Amino acid sequence: MHFITQLTVTSALLTAFAYATPLTKRNRFTVHQTVSKSSRRHGPVALAHIYRKFGKNVPAHVADAVANINTNDSVAATPSPGDEEYDAVVTIGSDGQTFNLDFDTGSSDLWVYSTELPQSDYGNHSIYDAASSNSSKPINATWSISYGDGSSANGGVHTDIVSVGGATVQMQAIELASNVSSEFLLDFSNDGLLGLGFDSINNVQPVQQKTFFSNVKSSLASPLFTADLRHAQPGSYDFGFIDASKYIGDITYVDADPSQGYWGATATGFQIGGDDTNLNDASIAGIVDTGTTLLILPEKIVKAYYKKVDGSQNDKDAGGYTFPCDATLPDFYLSFGAYTAKMTSDILNFGKAPDSTNGSTCFGGMQAGDSDPYIFGDIFLKSTFVVFNAPDNATPSLGFAAKPGLLQALDGSIFGALEQL
Repeated sequence: MHFITQLTVTSALLTAFAYATPLTKRNRFTVHQTVSKSSRRHGPVALAHIYRKFGKNVPAHVADAVANINTNDSVAATPSPGDEEYDAVVTIGSDGQTFNLDFDTGSSDLWVYSTELPQSDYGNHSIYDAASSNSSKPINATWSISYGDGSSANGGVHTDIVSVGGATVQMQAIELASNVSSEFLLDFSNDGLLGLGFDSINNVQPVQQKTFFSNVKSSLASPLFTADLRHAQPGSYDFGFIDASKYIGDITYVDADPSQGYWGATATGFQIGGDDTNLNDASIAGIVDTGTTLLILPEKIVKAYYKKVDGSQNDKDAGGYTFPCDATLPDFYLSFGAYTAKMTSDILNFGKAPDSTNGSTCFGGMQAGDSDPYIFGDIFLKSTFVVFNAPDNATPSLGFAAKPGLLQALDGSIFGALEQL
């Protein structure tokens, strides 16, 4: 990790440095999620996104399922009750342009849809207009991401003022999308990403840039952030402090593995149904990833889970494991050292499967991966309070704790009651 420095350089030197910039001091802050612009939740799209994101080829049956989705289909566009997708509001530029960005611990880029794109690609996204911000400055750099299935996005890089939860970085590197492939256009829900992974996987060239968290970290009371994602209501991220009201019991800390640029962790046990008293020993190397909706585990475990669900199948047409929406799903337990997460049936039901007849078939929130690293995505994170701790000159760590049971039990009923008011 690099230390933050303030730089005054001429334009000729702009490519020589990663921008680590003056901060508005703020020891702690909270970012509350908001309901995304679109509530469409396509299971196979979410699964294909995972393969692309981590540089793997999308299996043919998943790609076919994505290609066959009718994006105007009322069933495919219906989320599971009260469980829309959520983003967080970020303000960019001297003129205060606002964007709904996906806070993503599985990447390290801050990129937005921009006026560099053809207008036909704008969709319902908020579009960053560098020309309208007096503080926007282009730098001699580019960014590009491409995946095994041919999907890609790229463009130029500017620095600008970025504010998150009241904390402001004056010269944050922002990656402007000028080209995006059709696969990205299927994601209707946000205006880009704010990466919270490690700087080593930032995609800017010729010099990698720092994440917003890396730039703001020196101003925080503690060099950490926490994720409190919720089922059936928006969650929150806290930066610089741990809110004791958001968890119960002790926080179990394990060393994080940053060697691939992600928040890596190894699950040490699992259990299907019952309780957590008879965990099966395991060693499941994975990534704690707020930017991935699904829980991706080894095929053997996933197959064993769905064998306990009446009517379930690995449906090639749907792109993954499905089951009758009225089926009873067993709870699933996943342990990290002394901590065991409990994922309940409401969390593990991702929602209606695409092209489901009469909306009677649902897509599983747990799906199979072909190799590690596996993905501990939002299905897992909705069950667990997580601390992402990144001290300077020390091994980063992840902390896991249970959420208050009353809040978890009431999430759906509270959300439903509010909708009726």
